[in-house]
Amino acid sequence: MMNMYRAHGTAHVLNALVALAVLCHIAFADDRPNIVFIYTDDQAGRAVGAAGDQRFVTPHLDRIFREGAHLTNSFTTTPVCSPSRAGLLTSRYGSELGITEWIHPQREPDLGLDPQAVTWPQLLARANYHNGLVGMWSLGAGARQHPKNAGYHDFWGIRTAGGPVENPEVEFPHGGTEKISGLTTDIFTDYALQFIRDNRHRAFLLSVHYRAPHEPWVPVRSEDQAPFENLDPEIPNPDYPNLDTDLVKKKTLQYLASVKSVDRNVGRVLQLLDRLQLAARTIVIFTSDHGYNLGEHGVWYKGNAIRALTENPPQQWENIPPARRPNLWDTSLRVPTAVRWPGVVTPGLKVTQTVSNLDWFPTVLAMAGVVVPPQVVVRGRDMTPLLRGQAVSWNNDLYVEYSMHHGAKTHMRGYRTPRWKAVRDFANPGRAELYDLVNDPHETTNLVTSNGAGHRQMREELDSKILHQMKTLNDPVYSSLLGGDGK
Repeated sequence: MMNMYRAHGTAHVLNALVALAVLCHIAFADDRPNIVFIYTDDQAGRAVGAAGDQRFVTPHLDRIFREGAHLTNSFTTTPVCSPSRAGLLTSRYGSELGITEWIHPQREPDLGLDPQAVTWPQLLARANYHNGLVGMWSLGAGARQHPKNAGYHDFWGIRTAGGPVENPEVEFPHGGTEKISGLTTDIFTDYALQFIRDNRHRAFLLSVHYRAPHEPWVPVRSEDQAPFENLDPEIPNPDYPNLDTDLVKKKTLQYLASVKSVDRNVGRVLQLLDRLQLAARTIVIFTSDHGYNLGEHGVWYKGNAIRALTENPPQQWENIPPARRPNLWDTSLRVPTAVRWPGVVTPGLKVTQTVSNLDWFPTVLAMAGVVVPPQVVVRGRDMTPLLRGQAVSWNNDLYVEYSMHHGAKTHMRGYRTPRWKAVRDFANPGRAELYDLVNDPHETTNLVTSNGAGHRQMREELDSKILHQMKTLNDPVYSSLLGGDGK
């Protein structure tokens, strides 16, 4: 699922091309939609009521799903924060950008998004959109990697990964920072509302990057905790060997409350759009940076999962401690996604095709009427035909990757079709997986050593696709570990 425009993809060629695009393809500002892009951290694909898990109390998020399109097979190409966010903005894989793991601000102070990388907020800015980012950045703390170099005019938030759940040190658009008292999710929303009010008379992009429901999940407001005070939460696989059910239930209750806090604040955003009569010309997008495991597979977290067991299995791989379970499971890759696009998206539409975070670049620009310059490399695809309900040819394959180096070392590369998924870990020879997603959607049975039902043939076919994608992307792992010949 790689659609690319072959060229260097640097910012040097953009100004004249985008100016021409603006003249030829952009309507007057009053005719252009505003865009509110709501982006959470660590939200499982099923962690909204509209996705079918009724443990989650999310009436405001459910409203976006109900009034817009629900993208039921929406994934990220790397199941951890920084590379996923880099892919969102650039439509490039982390291995292409040198960002393959979450960026550790102390260990990796110089790492971040290259300011020469082309982003869709940059292209919107050159098309006279006014852009604001509120919340987490996680793409480098240095001056070179500042969000303003990626196309945002205004930034209220935290440049490093994570951040506290309360009393955050917030950076302001003028460049100063201040410790603000209160809950971080509420504070970020306060600034998002301010941005909407200040820019309601011009076309704007507002990216709201919440740090919730990232751990730690508490404290939250009492009203966000209240629905779960007497809940004995169901866990997806209580019979999993050595599962620490008490721990999973405790974490689940806190996670539910954190998601509820996000929902309440999304409701504040939607209510302001209604009150200012902006809703009819504002596209609202909701998604997350990656999925999350809530006890599934006996783990917690995402692609860098930690086991939630009373006793860990013995260490099998030299580069992976027993407490860790690096993975490319669907629970880590699938993200909840909805798009409300008034007058275009039929309310309640279900988009079942496979899409990824790389697809937002061409999609958002198409929504705004901005043409992608042909010199820019774009790995994703424009989803607007799907959102319009059009019958179009669509490849539902997905290539994924994760080179973990905090807490374990992996070079996992995977290829997913609607039926099969194969994973190889080039940092741990012999570590490989094959799943039949139709007969085993929860990926409980690894068929990589099976010779039955064409499993060997499928493994070889998907391995070939993995190597082809690595070669196409000029993946450093391909040349350094495979000698460049794929053998």
